[in-house]
Amino acid sequence: MKVIKVLILTLLFVTSAFTQNKGTISGKVIDKITLTPLPGVNITIVGKSIGAVSDSNGEFVINGLENGSYQVRASAVGYKSETKTDVEVNYVKAANLLFQISEQPISLEGVTVRSDYFQKSPDEFNSLTNLNYEEIRRSPGGFEDVVRALSVLPGVAQASAGRNDLVVRGGAPSENLYLVDGFVVPNINHFGTQGATGGPISYINLDFVRETSFSSGGFPVNFGNKLSSVLSIDLRNGRTDRLGGKATISASEFGLDLEGPITQNSSFIFSLRRSYLDFIFNAAGFNFVPEYYDALSKATFNIDSKNQLSIIFLGALDYVNFNNSTSDNRYQNSQILGSNQNNYLAGISFQHLFDNGFYNVRLSRNYTNYDQYQNDTLLNPFFTDKSGEGYNELKVDAVVKLSKSSELDFGGTADLNDFTAKIKLPFFITSFGDTLLPASINTRKTYTSFGLYSEYSLQLLDRFNFNFGIRGDYYNEINDKFYVSPRFSAKYNIGDISNVNFSIGMYRQSPSYIWLAANPGNKNLKAILVDQYILGYQLILREDTRIKLESFYKKYKDYPASISRPYLVLANTGGGFGGSQDNFASFGFDPLVSKGFGNAKGIELSVQKKDSEIPYYGIFSLTYSRTVFTPLNGVQSLGSYDQTWILNLSGGYIFNKEWEASFKFRFATGNPYTPFNSYGLQNAANYNTSRFPLLHSLDLRVDKRWNLKNWALITYIDIQNIYNHRNVASISWDYRTNSLDESKSIGILPSIGISAEF
Repeated sequence: MKVIKVLILTLLFVTSAFTQNKGTISGKVIDKITLTPLPGVNITIVGKSIGAVSDSNGEFVINGLENGSYQVRASAVGYKSETKTDVEVNYVKAANLLFQISEQPISLEGVTVRSDYFQKSPDEFNSLTNLNYEEIRRSPGGFEDVVRALSVLPGVAQASAGRNDLVVRGGAPSENLYLVDGFVVPNINHFGTQGATGGPISYINLDFVRETSFSSGGFPVNFGNKLSSVLSIDLRNGRTDRLGGKATISASEFGLDLEGPITQNSSFIFSLRRSYLDFIFNAAGFNFVPEYYDALSKATFNIDSKNQLSIIFLGALDYVNFNNSTSDNRYQNSQILGSNQNNYLAGISFQHLFDNGFYNVRLSRNYTNYDQYQNDTLLNPFFTDKSGEGYNELKVDAVVKLSKSSELDFGGTADLNDFTAKIKLPFFITSFGDTLLPASINTRKTYTSFGLYSEYSLQLLDRFNFNFGIRGDYYNEINDKFYVSPRFSAKYNIGDISNVNFSIGMYRQSPSYIWLAANPGNKNLKAILVDQYILGYQLILREDTRIKLESFYKKYKDYPASISRPYLVLANTGGGFGGSQDNFASFGFDPLVSKGFGNAKGIELSVQKKDSEIPYYGIFSLTYSRTVFTPLNGVQSLGSYDQTWILNLSGGYIFNKEWEASFKFRFATGNPYTPFNSYGLQNAANYNTSRFPLLHSLDLRVDKRWNLKNWALITYIDIQNIYNHRNVASISWDYRTNSLDESKSIGILPSIGISAEF
């Protein structure tokens, strides 16, 4: 709290120090396919007679700008124009932009070329959304978390309150791929779920995120070993003029950023953050007290005009402490799986540009150490899990531009992964009445996997787009080691404002390491298969407004199913790894076979308006879907993450260069669960036949900017769940009272944030 007082006093002291300094927008324009610099591109400020032209290195500078929010457009003859929104200019640091524009093969007579507020990847035609830094930062109730900001997008369901697990088009939280600057990161969250991808909050510092690209299906063959979605996070480079930074206190943490030049042709970014929830939770007498730290650093070296070297490091330390001073606290804590974690990513990448293309070589190591445990009411541990998962990857990607209308992408990966586990599972009677015998593993294993891919993309007459790709993957630890996954997409442009798109493909994912290590017989598992079919329509109403309508069908095959619990498909686990709360179903000690199957199908409608000369923005999305799975008992039931209806409405209004207000409303069908009988047991015959109550909440946020002589400050107040509706997160049986116990989300939760940039 002392830090908050110091920042507030500083703010009051310097408000009289406003200056007439001018702001700057600088950046670079490159070809989207070859990444080569583009000279002679017109850079204009939308709505103003101010601009610049990119030089021989593709670089540009626009000086003399007042502080505020701008839209900046890049346009050139023979290229599709692109508009960047939410470009915030202040007097402390130049706003830096990277335009990646695509060549326009043929200009059709009578067609008016519109500027493009909605970016597209040349090899993805549907189910793709890009969000920039500012769109994520100002998201109400989002804790400035890259992953939480995606919750308003169509097809994204919420696994449970208080977590950011991505449940995409019926897929489990284990089915999502995260990449940071092209490096695969198994889980980017504090207190992450082992074997899955979710957690309470991301440890990626948003201050250094340039933009994100999220694909909810139909993604190309360069992304492998995941079934449902791809979140690609691109970090920016550090400033090159001088040393600068930012001090921040947000809803859950405080931290310090630094960035600046290393040499004339190199720069760095660095951040260190710590949570302060432990101070608040301890003061409030909570029985469960989390504490975390994280760090991010990146150095970029421009060797010459064609070669670049980057080094990246991400790290997180997570601890949890329990207050067991009373019998009630000890009972409540016995229901919680404690988790201490350490994890990091260290990577180095080299990029080389050549005539009509480029290649990237990346070498990285991810490592996560899990120390998980669960104690009984006498504080005796009855479940322990000490595991380590290391991922060492060599990844090569190349793109060759064959002509103005065609390109070839190809590459591959080689992985050498190490897994250690020392796990003890107790004698346990599940809530379904199953008896789990004591079990333990103490193992160290090494796994290898390889992947190769190639994809050809073609554009015809500015109307038709096609791409065809094929991927092959090899996993050494399972008996069926080699798999082939073909994918095809097509798009037809109806004039210049709408298109129809279609994709079909096979997607594979290898079994979790913890499933393979827990039971020797599980080596017979196959890679999980999903056949995806997507049909979509897109209409550009205005330059800044887009309507999308998409239908999808996902056919799941070869999902691991339990032999000893024939009602269980592991697609219904992994949303938190609750230990005894989910009957230890996630850890895979059961003998498993690849005989679970199911499907997810639905239709999505979304309308998105970007910030423009009309100073409001927003996203409306409505999803109807149905997810079912069939285990070994042959009884089809709803998937545990099925939410039939999901409605999201978010948006905001920029009053002026200082004030902005935004909101987010979410409404969804409650998740399925298995009801309890009067004795506290669940019946497999009623598996997932009940639902939690409807989920809904409203979050509000107000931002105030202060542009001073040597400082730029942002202050905000964010109120989550403003009408105090507490959604039911889980239902369990309380054996002390012999009654149902509903666990609910936190009610109204106000928070403030202060960021001072210098």
